Amino acid sequence: MTLRFGIPKGSLQEATVELFQKAGFKISISGRSYYPSIDDPEVHLTLLRAQEMARYVEQGLLDAGLTGYDWVIENDADVEIIADLVYSKTGSGKARWVLAVPKDSPIHSVKDLQCKRIATEAVNLTRRYLEKHGVTAQIEFSWGATEVKPPELADAIVEITETGSSLRENNLRIVETILETNTKLIANKRALAKPELRRKLEQIAMLREGAIAAEGKVALMINVPRPKLDRVLGVLPALQKPTVSALTDPDWVDVIVVLDERIARDLIPELKRLGAQGIVELPLNKVIL
Repeated sequence: MTLRFGIPKGSLQEATVELFQKAGFKISISGRSYYPSIDDPEVHLTLLRAQEMARYVEQGLLDAGLTGYDWVIENDADVEIIADLVYSKTGSGKARWVLAVPKDSPIHSVKDLQCKRIATEAVNLTRRYLEKHGVTAQIEFSWGATEVKPPELADAIVEITETGSSLRENNLRIVETILETNTKLIANKRALAKPELRRKLEQIAMLREGAIAAEGKVALMINVPRPKLDRVLGVLPALQKPTVSALTDPDWVDVIVVLDERIARDLIPELKRLGAQGIVELPLNKVIL
């Protein structure tokens, strides 16, 4: 049985393919094809915009896919969320849908939007937000370049941002955060009833979570004289306790530890000063917790 899996086209595409590769799957996207190849005969990939993913997964045209939590909410999609995968096009942080207005706008809260014009790509999300606060306003779908529409074409916008830099560059300020979002692995509920598909999805989820957990981390292998072991262990941070193994020379031990790469650059000289030798730093593709 083949798993029909959707990967997001656009801003998340490159980061998604890279994470798949770190998880152990090789993906190749050629030309304008919307059907990437993958070195796993149990998986068939479709390249699709994240905005549409939840709808096609809900309808069963795809068994599973990767999309933002925001688009699950926007489409009111009845899908199962299998895993929380916090990664983005610029890093590993989450993104926010925010209400933004020009810096000199008199709008300072959602209540000030009454009878105003709002531009956004997330029409349903914005409508629910206004209904929650008892506000009636004109919501217009934005096909792009939403940040440039105030004040001439809109009084306010609802837009997604990771750092807020694009909003600031367009002389906008954030009034409120509407929704925090990140990438989710979603699945069709009927597909999950099939043991083979569930097993494959759980495998993909575990390996991708491991790849995300490994971001920015390295493994250090260190040879340490036994008399200096306690001092070395005292300066080592770790996900768990460091692994200490005996060597053929009874006076030495081997220590293996996983830590942040930025810590390793300062730690290695200290380890050397404490008497450690044969220090090897290894990159990591996956960390399975």
